[in-house]
Amino acid sequence: MDTKKLLMGTVVGGITYFILGFLIYGIALAGMMQGPCMRPETDMVWWAMIAGNLGYAFLLSYVFLKAGIGSLGAGLQMGAVIALVVALSVDLMMYATTNVIPDMTGIAVDVVASAVLGSGAGAAVGKVVGSGGAPAA
Repeated sequence: MDTKKLLMGTVVGGITYFILGFLIYGIALAGMMQGPCMRPETDMVWWAMIAGNLGYAFLLSYVFLKAGIGSLGAGLQMGAVIALVVALSVDLMMYATTNVIPDMTGIAVDVVASAVLGSGAGAAVGKVVGSGGAPAA
């Protein structure tokens, strides 16, 4: 496996995931996402936010390198699928066991938002891991 591409994909994907997450959740869906379980921005645990973004980008980079996904378009498509499946799984488990997600509307919105976010991060990672020739399988 190409470690340089794995690390570059993780960094670029993490930054993309962070920016798109802010635009989608922090601005576009801010009103819907406010509630008693959300931290105010001043109380945000930034190291955890950064680690989470990098963790997701690492997952995409690793999967893309193993699967030979090395283009913007293929990354966009696979990023959306991975994000959709992960969000649907996590949201349904949280709905079943907590009061964080009160209804199916919240699940639907989060799954769609996650798919859009994942497609953007996936496109960035796909482009990075595909640069400089064929991706390592």
